[in-house]
Amino acid sequence: MSNQRLAMLTGGGDCPGLNPVIRAITRRALQEGFEVLGIRNGWKGMIEKNYVPLDRAAVAGTVHRGGTILGTSRTNPRKIPGAVEKIFANFKDLRLDVLIAIGGDDTLGVAYDLYTKGLATIGVPKTIDNDIPGTDYTFGFDTAVNIATEALDRLHTTAESHHRVLVVEMMGRHAGWITLHAGIAGGADYVLLPEFPKNMREVGEVLKKRHAAGRTFSTVAVAEGFKIEGEEVLQNQEKDAFGHVRLGGVGERVAKLLEKYTGFETRSVVLGHLQRGGTPTAYDRVLGTRYGLKAVDLAKKGLFGKMVALRGTEIVAVDLQSVTKSKVVTPELYADAQTFFG
Repeated sequence: MSNQRLAMLTGGGDCPGLNPVIRAITRRALQEGFEVLGIRNGWKGMIEKNYVPLDRAAVAGTVHRGGTILGTSRTNPRKIPGAVEKIFANFKDLRLDVLIAIGGDDTLGVAYDLYTKGLATIGVPKTIDNDIPGTDYTFGFDTAVNIATEALDRLHTTAESHHRVLVVEMMGRHAGWITLHAGIAGGADYVLLPEFPKNMREVGEVLKKRHAAGRTFSTVAVAEGFKIEGEEVLQNQEKDAFGHVRLGGVGERVAKLLEKYTGFETRSVVLGHLQRGGTPTAYDRVLGTRYGLKAVDLAKKGLFGKMVALRGTEIVAVDLQSVTKSKVVTPELYADAQTFFG
């Protein structure tokens, strides 16, 4: 029986499917003879040595729960004097053999930096935006798309009843994957993504032609990172620990411009945190579980500096360095969506 010790943390925004990952890591690691620790509140907990031992009882009944039982934060150790040194010291004090970081490009970027400095880290990709390269899908994305699609379904009927244009703002800072998929699945009449600038007057002309043809209502799906005249729409100028500004309000701006250019009554709806809260879909539960199991397999083999990833139907290991880029919607996929505009 090994006396190796494994720790895990969840960083960044919460996401449906995190608890299935935590559960799977714990169960598989215990089977492999590891002692298991959960680091509370992301990298903040690793800096403060805030942890909890995990056993089967601790993760029982969590596969269907949203959020993360370990808590999370957007702490960036690279911006805190002495924090990286504290992480190394706490890793040693806790007698850890490996740290599994579950998070998006920010969290995994820190994990990769620490790996290059000698810390044994493994990454599990997590973002509802699905913008992490190296993997086909991330858990949480399917749940977010389902929630956004249901919202479009529900808003379709009220738009039709009142002969309005309804603009639905969805998550997606740099990549419009959620908006693209939900827009197609929910039958949106126009989809606006960060990757593809659009002139709002031209969008209005498309909607006017649709209404002139007898369809006296429209739904428009817009990603929060969509730029109007080259500029992101911000809530304020404040930045988080990773240098990200707080986006918000693009749906309302788009609605006002479309009403101006079309003359049609236009309203906006912001889905916001609804997209990443609540119960994960079955797909996300299974994907998260498979990620967690694979992460422990890598730990057992000492394959550090790797990230688990979905390629086709297989869970594989890729270099953690791959998260330094962002995966965006391709012109080919956007062209598919454009078939249904108007």
